[in-house]
Amino acid sequence: MSTVNSPYPLLRHGPTCRAMAKLNKKIGFFGAGRMATALARGILDADLCRPEQLLASDVEESQRKRFEKEIGARSSPLNEEVATFCDLAILAVKPNHVRDVLTVIRRPFAERLLISIAAGVPISSLENGLEERARVIRVMPNTPALVRCGAAAYTGGQYATPDDLMITEVILGAVGISFRLPEKMLDAVTGLSGSGPAYVFLMIEALSDGGVEMGLSRDIALKLAEQTVLGAAKLALETGKHPGELKDMVTSPGGTTIEGVRALEEAGVRAAFMSAVRAATEKSRRLGCHK
Repeated sequence: MSTVNSPYPLLRHGPTCRAMAKLNKKIGFFGAGRMATALARGILDADLCRPEQLLASDVEESQRKRFEKEIGARSSPLNEEVATFCDLAILAVKPNHVRDVLTVIRRPFAERLLISIAAGVPISSLENGLEERARVIRVMPNTPALVRCGAAAYTGGQYATPDDLMITEVILGAVGISFRLPEKMLDAVTGLSGSGPAYVFLMIEALSDGGVEMGLSRDIALKLAEQTVLGAAKLALETGKHPGELKDMVTSPGGTTIEGVRALEEAGVRAAFMSAVRAATEKSRRLGCHK
C-alpha cells in the first residue's frame, strides 16, 4: 500500500483491493447509467459478489435494459425496491435528481450505507436528506473507470464507520485507484481527475491534427497519438519517475523533441492545463454552494 503525507493517507490500487475481501453483500444502484454499470462490472470481475446480489433502479427503460444485458443483474423502475433490497447502495444519478431520490428512499433505506458519486452534492445535503445518523460516503470518480483505469477520491460523513470506508476502497479498487481526502479537496479532484479525461482527449485530438498537418493519414495519426499518451502514462506510473525526469530522457541536445517542447512552452500549454484545473475546480465549488 502506498501512502501520501497527509492526515488521510489511504491509497489503494485495484489488485490490492481485489485480493482483500469478498464483500458478499447485496448492492443497490440508484441510477443505471455508465458509471453505475462500470462499478457493477468491476465488482463482479473482482469477485466481490454475484450478479443476483446486485439491483439497479432507473426511470429510463433503455438504461435498465442495458444494465441487465451488460451485468446480468436485475433492474427496477422503483428506487424503493432497491432501498429495501440492498445492504448498501451507490447513488449514481444526476445531481439535480438527488433530492427526489433521497425523499423516496429516506425511510426504507434507514441504517444502510450510501455511497454517492453525484457530482458536487456535499455530504451535508446527503445526510440531511436521509434518516438521522445516516452513513454516507461521497466519491468523485472519473470516466476511465469504464475501462478499470479510474482515479477517484472519497470522504466519509460523520457517521460513516471504518468498515464503510474499507468497503468503499474495495469497490473503487475494483475499477482503479482511490485516495481518501477531506471533503474540501474533492472540488480540486473534480478539476483534475474528474474533468481531466476531457483535457487529455483534447490533447490526443490536437496531436492527431498535428500529424495530419504533417502528412499522416487521420487513422494512423490518431492511433499514434492514442498509443503515445497511453505509453507515456504507463511509463510514468510504472517507473515512478518524475515527469520532468522522463521528459529530459526524451529531449536530446539540439534534437527534435526539445524544439517541440519549446513550441509548447511558447504557446503557454503548461499554464493552460493549470488554468483548466483551476476553472473546473472553481465551477465545482460554485455548483456545490447551490446544493
